[in-house]
Amino acid sequence: MTSLTTVRPHPSGERLPREQQLAHRLAVMALDDVPVTPEAAEMVVNRVLDNAAVAAASLLRGPVVAARAQALDHPPAPASDAPRRQRRGSTVVGEPTSTRVAPEWAAWAHGVAVRELDFHDTFLAAEYSHPGDTIPPLLAVAQHVGCSGEDLVRGIVAAYEVQVDLVRGISLHAHKIDHVAHLGPAVAAGIGAMLRLDLETTFQAIGQALHTTTATRQSRKGEISSWKAFAPAFAGKAAIEAVDRAMRGQGSPTPIYEGEDGVIAQLLDGPDAEYQVPLPGPGEAKEAILLTYTKEHSAEYQAQAWIDLARRLGREHPALTDPEQVERIVLHTSHHTHAVIGSGANDPQKYDPSASRETLDHSIPYILAVALQDGGWDHDASYAPERAARPDTVALWQKITTVEDETWTRRYHATDPAEKAFGGRLEAEMADGSRIVEEIAVADAHPLGARPFAREQYVGKLRALAEPVLGAGEVERFLAVAERLPSLAPQELDGLSIVAPPGYLAATDLPGGLF
Repeated sequence: MTSLTTVRPHPSGERLPREQQLAHRLAVMALDDVPVTPEAAEMVVNRVLDNAAVAAASLLRGPVVAARAQALDHPPAPASDAPRRQRRGSTVVGEPTSTRVAPEWAAWAHGVAVRELDFHDTFLAAEYSHPGDTIPPLLAVAQHVGCSGEDLVRGIVAAYEVQVDLVRGISLHAHKIDHVAHLGPAVAAGIGAMLRLDLETTFQAIGQALHTTTATRQSRKGEISSWKAFAPAFAGKAAIEAVDRAMRGQGSPTPIYEGEDGVIAQLLDGPDAEYQVPLPGPGEAKEAILLTYTKEHSAEYQAQAWIDLARRLGREHPALTDPEQVERIVLHTSHHTHAVIGSGANDPQKYDPSASRETLDHSIPYILAVALQDGGWDHDASYAPERAARPDTVALWQKITTVEDETWTRRYHATDPAEKAFGGRLEAEMADGSRIVEEIAVADAHPLGARPFAREQYVGKLRALAEPVLGAGEVERFLAVAERLPSLAPQELDGLSIVAPPGYLAATDLPGGLF
């Protein structure tokens, strides 16, 4: 039965036993060899399909091209190196499967491709997260060492469990620490479960992964750059390297969470802090992946419900699309939405027509204006510079603000899934004196939404995003392999890599660097 684990800082003189340290408890839970439930295994397949869809659509985007170029400059160790003779290297997203690189660099390239469009799965609670970011590093390691599909599924389920449990219990953003600090430990724990590493190694790897992936949230503030896509890939890469060091007997700062100069005391709520982290008990199935949800639209998750509301209101109330007929639109929403992607962030860039795609992705005023006028959302066209600069859009955009509403903040943090919500209430004052007021709680694609995503929708998203890039034949090949993921033999895991048609990747020059 899931129980709450109390986590608080301890003075160095107390010598907190390892068994009571959160990193150790995460390792114990991850390594608990409980059978993966059919529901969890099915959701793993869904998320592999989801990641492939968004990665395919981003293959020629600048950050992805740069990451792929770096990966290609890091081939695996030569076969003549006897201790590593069984290490095959890993595939590179988009490249032929015969192209192999070191696993940490394969994870880097794949991770950037998955995150670039901000279009894959999410879990929001005390902290934010994209748990699908755990899949690229686990797949890269699995290919490198020759794991089976069953091994990979076990590792992914464990990684999701760790990340979701940390997100439920410990807020990072409240102290301006980026959410990838929960991702690094999750990847390390997932690799430990996948490879059936011993407890000491997994414990040390989790600690190292946390220590090396704590960074500030400036990556998602102000003028947001391409680093937003690189940050989770960096965490995955760092976690692989942490596992490698731990396997070689190298330790981590201990206790990493609870130490006097550890993460909680110095970076989070301070020496008097106390957190409650929910963890499955011994023998309990890891099903946190079932609590997560994906995106129908390529935008920050807290914008998903608003896009769905906007595309309906634009049809029902065409006057909302015309800035001359609108006095103001106010979105009453949660603190998170108001402070991160709303006017409460106090980022002038969120109202700047020349802002980067990454910044517009984190501007609910912009997103709502475009979704109202266009009746939907496109991962490419909705962010085009000419679309952002359209005069009537700019005029409408400037009339949209957000305010925090305690009701929606409470619902955002609710533990009851039926109560938890990520939307709010739209109040529009029109030029003719009329008012339009509408609410939405969750996105249409949410498990409790109007059109919940199931396998059919994941397959549809894959075909819609990947077929224009890869062709129908490659998409159907990948789909056939991915749907057999839990039973794949080690030699079949290469088939979980998407391969671009000949010449497609050559359309963009690979940038040079140090390597």
